[in-house]
Amino acid sequence: MKSNLYLVFKKEIREMFRDKKSLAMMLIIPFMIPLLVLGMSALFETQMHKDISQYNTIGINYEPTQIEKEIIEKYNINYVYDTKEQLEKKYKNNEINLYITKENNNYTINGVDNEITTLSAALAQNYLTTYKQYLQTEYLTNNQINSSDVINIITINQNITQEQNFFVNYMTVYAFLFIMMAITVSSTYPATDTTAGEKERGTLETLLTFPIKSKDIIIGKFLSVTISSIITGLISLILTIISLFIAKDMFSIYEDANIILSTSSIIYAIITIIAYSFLISGLCIAIASKSKSFKEAQSALTPLTFISLFPSLIAFMVNLDTNIIYALIPFLNYTMIFSDIVNENISILNIALMLLSTITIIIVVLKIIIKQYKSETVLFSN
Repeated sequence: MKSNLYLVFKKEIREMFRDKKSLAMMLIIPFMIPLLVLGMSALFETQMHKDISQYNTIGINYEPTQIEKEIIEKYNINYVYDTKEQLEKKYKNNEINLYITKENNNYTINGVDNEITTLSAALAQNYLTTYKQYLQTEYLTNNQINSSDVINIITINQNITQEQNFFVNYMTVYAFLFIMMAITVSSTYPATDTTAGEKERGTLETLLTFPIKSKDIIIGKFLSVTISSIITGLISLILTIISLFIAKDMFSIYEDANIILSTSSIIYAIITIIAYSFLISGLCIAIASKSKSFKEAQSALTPLTFISLFPSLIAFMVNLDTNIIYALIPFLNYTMIFSDIVNENISILNIALMLLSTITIIIVVLKIIIKQYKSETVLFSN
């Protein structure tokens, strides 16, 4: 004879796959990931290959010497000569990208920090550095000093290995964050429908008339929602990998970069996705089961999406490194492990601690829900 737990699980899975909204949440949301990966890659590509004419108009309040004009021409700078006051007005009116003022031998690059100004400032800095080097060489030569002996008195070399292309790291970590968001969103609807939805329709009361333990009902519902979340997560991961393959061929910013995840990274990513699916499904079931209606459950679950992503965004922005403590903190641990996966810096200990933390929370949450379902006051109060 089949166990009651299996029968409840089978019922929930059947209803979930019959429900068009549940299927839409499970299957359609992951297809936003290719749009995210390819769209942001196109944006990065555009920023990296801006036409120089968009940021090479630079104002100066002094008449450049002939050598300065040659250097300015070398760097394709379109200079505008005017007074400091007029240059300030032209900059405010967006007629120039920034302006350089000179007092005696002091040059000042003026502007407000933004993307265009940063590019213009780099051009201006190159021009002034080259001119400074010319003046230094000329001074030393005029004083009968070998300029190369002074300027090259020491040589500096760099031997720094780049661990990961910036764009690759940024894109893959954000793709994993979006996978977490997709899992969270896809789990909210089936969790709501199988708890508050059944209360509202009156089918939960009918279910409780059968000789089935509350534990079997809750675990059956929990596993069905978890299966939905895992399917969403795995589809999202597959689409992420496909998107990265496409982006690698489409965009030059990924040239010579290792954008493709290794087999071991994919395996660890699957483990993390499954663990996160279990956790978020349990939390969704716990929150939705306390609600009296479908609408109330949806309102209660909406903040969960932001709560689940907030620690992740903070960790990514401040560039935290995974450690034993962080590996135990819910939500934060998944993001940090995903970041380690991207950088091929995987710690088995941190993954084990993440799993331990997840299992502990799930056990506590399930016990609370099962206790709630034994109370008719909680289930049917108006």
